[in-house]
This record gives sequence, C-alpha cells and structure tokens, in this order.
Amino acid sequence: MKLSHLAETLSASKILAISNAVKERVRNGESIHNYTVGDFDPSIFPIPELLEKEIIKAYQNRQTNYPIAEGNPELRGVLSDHICTFQGHQYKPSEILVAAGGRPLIYTTYQVVVDPGDVVIYPVPSWNNEYYAELTGATPCVIHTKAENNFMPTSEEIKPFIRDAVLLALCSPQNPTGTFFTAIQLKAICELVVQENERRSADQKKLYILFDNIYNLLTYSDGAADPVAVCPEVRPYTIYIDAISKGFAATGVRVGWCYGPEPVIVKMKAVLSHMGAWAPNPEQVGLAKFLQEPQCVRDFLVSFRAKLQLRLDRIYRDILKFKAEGLPVDAIAPQASIYLSLKIDIPGDLTSLLLNEAGIAVLPFAVFGAGNAERWYRLSVGTCKEEDITPLLEKFRQVLESSCAVIH
Repeated sequence: MKLSHLAETLSASKILAISNAVKERVRNGESIHNYTVGDFDPSIFPIPELLEKEIIKAYQNRQTNYPIAEGNPELRGVLSDHICTFQGHQYKPSEILVAAGGRPLIYTTYQVVVDPGDVVIYPVPSWNNEYYAELTGATPCVIHTKAENNFMPTSEEIKPFIRDAVLLALCSPQNPTGTFFTAIQLKAICELVVQENERRSADQKKLYILFDNIYNLLTYSDGAADPVAVCPEVRPYTIYIDAISKGFAATGVRVGWCYGPEPVIVKMKAVLSHMGAWAPNPEQVGLAKFLQEPQCVRDFLVSFRAKLQLRLDRIYRDILKFKAEGLPVDAIAPQASIYLSLKIDIPGDLTSLLLNEAGIAVLPFAVFGAGNAERWYRLSVGTCKEEDITPLLEKFRQVLESSCAVIH
C-alpha cells in the first residue's frame, strides 16, 4: 500500500515505544517502578479538588456542546488574569489561544511559522522537536548541549546558526533534564533574536521563539527566567506554550493555551480551527471557575510542589552518596518539573539492565535526540510513591555494585 511521503518516512516516538513496552509488562503482572513517562499516578497526585468539582458540574449541567474554536471568551479572560498573576505578563484575551493541551499548539506554531526547508533550531536533549520538524518538512539545526551547562543551550552555541533560522524552539523548565534557564543565559539568547530580527529586511520572515513553558509552576529553586521578563524587546517574536497538564497533575484533562503577538495568534487560530483540536467545553468551563480562585491555586501548588520536591531531593541525595562511595553514578541537582537527570557510567544497554535486573524503568537521553549523552537518563517521579523510594534506591545500588564487580 503506497501512502504519502510523510506516512512512509515519519518516525514513531522512541519515548512512547519504551514507555508502552513497560506498561505492557506491568499489565502482564510484573512489578516495575515505571519512571519513564511525564505523567502522574492520580492515586498519588490527584488533580485539584475544586477543578475536578467544577468539571463534573459542567458535565452535569450538560455543557457538552462545541466550545468556541479559539477558546471560550470567559476562559481566555481568566487566563489573561492568571498569566498576569503567576507570570507577571499582560496579555489580552485576543492574544491567547486555547486548545486540547500543549501539543496541538506546538504543532500549530510550527505550521504557522515554518515552510518546508526552513531552518528550525532546537537543543537536544529535548522533547519531540525532531518530530515536529519532520511533520513540517523543516531543516533541523540541532544544538548538542553539555552537562556542564545543565543541558541548557547557550547563546554561543546558537549564534552561528541564527541568520538562517525562522524558529528557535526552547523549553524551560526543560524536559527531560529538570533544569531551567537563568536570567543571564536566557537574556543573551533573546538579545540574539532581537538583533537578528532588526537586521532582517521588511520582506524577510522573522525569527520566532517557541517557548514551551509548561513546567513553569513546578520550580523548586529561585532563578528560572522567561523571555519577555528578561528581554521585553523580544515580545513581538515570542510564542509561549502552557497547559494544565503538568502544573496541576492534569495530563488527561486536555486544556492548553498559547499566548504571543496577536498577528501570529490570529493565524494560529485559523489553522487550529481546521484541526478541531479544541479543549472540551466542560473542561474549559471548569478550568475558568478554578482559576478564578487564585488562593486555591496557590494552596494546591504549595502542597503539590512539596511532594514532588521531596521525591526528587531524596533520590538525588542518595545518588550523590552512591557517587561518594565510588559507584559509577552522578546526577544534576533538580531545579524544576518532575524529572531528575542521572548519569550511569556503565557500558552496555543500561535501560534493559535496570528494567530486567531491578524492575526500574527510566528513559535514556538518546530518545530525546541526544546521542552524545549516551550515559544520561531521565527519571520521572510522577508515579513514584514515597514508600517506594527506599526499595528503589536499594535495588539501584545492587545493580551498580554487581555491574562494577563484573567490570573489575
């Protein structure tokens, strides 16, 4: 059967291939610590009670018809206030677009900005940019980041490629690393974008930043930065992506939003209207009610962040103890999100070894495009029970010790 060139050539998700295989083993009765996916176990991390209540109420009130294609006016108005309260930015409802999670909005950004053959710059490891580049026929310009920079791209690494690009895809806090841009790092990158756009003539396409901001509410240390905050001049060229999926443990409650320069958002609305990737009406209604209670939002976030940070910090501290004992392991201090970056310096297929010997499932940075970081792994704590941490670390130590004994 002959299909389109895209159908014949598009790669399947390497992340989901591993995660789905692990889930199948769990369904077949195996006991596995599944720390592969950026998801939450609702029995450990339920969505906010008020959000759940308001969504259920919207269904009970039969608000199950089509929503407004660009997002219900009430929700976009509330989101305008939410962005101001929690991020300090003033964006009008007309500069905001709502969709069924962040993915359709990222894809729409690519579709609106990128023509086939256009250059898109993105760092690795990073989430899914290689696939969005494939989907739009873009020419990828891949920045291989370094551990000494917490796997965040630098302005020096980006600068040589900036003249040819139309899109710079950034994520901070970063998936998969759990790290973020500092103000100094991000300001330098934003200034490059502003200078490049000033250089371009009126008939040239501008260079835009796609800023995936989806983990912005889950930071555990000060210093995280966003583009417009550190460089207001970059506002006309910055498209933010956000959603409730991570900050409110609501991955299956499909509401996301983007905000940015109105001329770009208007075009994105047109593209999305044909995709039909609208957030369900009851979820939009429920979210609007929830976000109108900012103190309730803050209370949830305080508790939620504390539980996530406890898990990340406990695992990180023990990894450093293992390292001090001479075991071949290291980690980057968790700054944000639900991820811990681990380095396991043992030759061979560590993904299979950990899974088969210890029942621990993690993702190698290679599935995030970082072939130069072959010993680095992402551990996600969204499904981690507090009581599982000690046995998890004991199993991990046993694998490290037995592997070292074999090597020696």
